[in-house]
Amino acid sequence: MKSKPNIIIVLSDQLRRQALGCYGNTDISTPNIDSLAQNGVMFENSCSTYPICVPFRFTLMTGEYAHTREIPGIEWCMSPSEPTMADEFNKNGYETIYIGKWHLAGGSGRVLGKPEEVGKSPIKKAHQGRWKKWLGFEVRNRPYDTYYFEDDDPEPIKLEGYQTDGMFDLGITQIKNTEKPFCMVISVEPPHDPYIAPPKFEAKWKNKAIKLRDNFVSPDDNKYDKYISDLRNYYAMIENLDENVGRLNEVLKEMSIDDNTIIVFISDHGDLHGSHGLQRKQWPYEESVGIPFIVYDPRTNVNNVKISAPTNSEDLFPTILGLADLKVDRKICGYNFAPHISIGDTNVERNEVLLEFVAEHRPNADFYLEGWRAIRTEKFKYCVKGDKINMRPWMLFDLTEDPYENNNLIGKEDYKAIQDDLNQRLISLIKLTDDFVEIVN
Repeated sequence: MKSKPNIIIVLSDQLRRQALGCYGNTDISTPNIDSLAQNGVMFENSCSTYPICVPFRFTLMTGEYAHTREIPGIEWCMSPSEPTMADEFNKNGYETIYIGKWHLAGGSGRVLGKPEEVGKSPIKKAHQGRWKKWLGFEVRNRPYDTYYFEDDDPEPIKLEGYQTDGMFDLGITQIKNTEKPFCMVISVEPPHDPYIAPPKFEAKWKNKAIKLRDNFVSPDDNKYDKYISDLRNYYAMIENLDENVGRLNEVLKEMSIDDNTIIVFISDHGDLHGSHGLQRKQWPYEESVGIPFIVYDPRTNVNNVKISAPTNSEDLFPTILGLADLKVDRKICGYNFAPHISIGDTNVERNEVLLEFVAEHRPNADFYLEGWRAIRTEKFKYCVKGDKINMRPWMLFDLTEDPYENNNLIGKEDYKAIQDDLNQRLISLIKLTDDFVEIVN
């Protein structure tokens, strides 16, 4: 009988795929993450469907589109009745372990307080997604001042040192003490702002020259130096994350379980860092929606395979379960890429994905009281924006000719047929996924 594989999901926060060496960044050094891609499968056009923390994490845990629950960008609590990824692994004999940021219990914001306040509040057992072992917290955004909670103990535990190092320490300890096949999530906030890295990494990047993306725009000359400083520290945080991926790999080898442990490396959304004169996430631009999606499965003979078909968040749930050969007794929204990963098959029948921003309740945030939907193919991205019953054409980009999305083709006569076709395909996706918005021309 074939033994069950272990699965480790490394989930980083606000890491855009363009910031990794394997995705073409020549400034940064990420040899351990790059090695996962070189010895596995990398999805070149992987996207976060709804590029902000809460809805991505809901979709990862359940496989469902966030618009089916009308989930806003933040301040939302997942119902304990939602079937989760942990449920599927639990009933198939796995030890399930969740470590790190959760952000599905209602924090943070106007309702429960700022991240530094929410980060010292326990998450009730019923709201932990039924992960058997829990070493988590809601949200903190203080990488040198992180607290976590063990199972249903309400007492916060201070994490010593830098958050990424400490969370990987907890993960490594759990691996060493787990005999059953396990599914583990290690969820770290870095490189989410504030952009603070351990001193040795910040020192390396302090005066290092960096190449800015061709769509970088500083809205204010006085802010240029801050943009550059933030980006340097962002890269420093990613290199620290890469070092921890290397530490994790060494432990797997020392324990002789590296040949049966799958590593899935992902992020919840990207970070604009001045692209199009914008910061953070929420927008449909590639720097915001573009996330790494890398699968290293040592059981296969697959090496350095690159799949160019676009993916979105809904694909993660069925793919991760598929890697363990688990079947789900309900309709699943996403595409299961596990069969492609097992043999290195790059031919994917599906060639389009839905992207969205459903709702924003914070008055000072982007897309307050409006939203957007988009269809993303390998070559094109078409976006509409507005309220629920009045979404109108907004942006169209030819990603092959214009990968930095500097030339909006909406309304251009030469692209009218393409725009009309993408508009109809987006309407079809909206209907197919039980979305509630209407597009008007």
